[in-house]
Amino acid sequence: MSETEAVRREEPPAQSSGWKRAINEDWAATIIGLLLLILVISGVIPTGLVP
Repeated sequence: MSETEAVRREEPPAQSSGWKRAINEDWAATIIGLLLLILVISGVIPTGLVP
C-alpha cells in the first residue's frame, strides 16, 4: 500500500466508553405487555378489566 492510500483511508471513530442504549417503541410495548400479563395472572388486575 502506498503512503497516499494510507493517508486517504479513514479510521472509524472511537467508541465512547459510556453505556447508552435507547429502548425503541417495539421493546417498550413488549415490556409493558408482559408487565400487564404478569399483573393479570397474579390477580392485581381483575380479569373482567381485560378484554
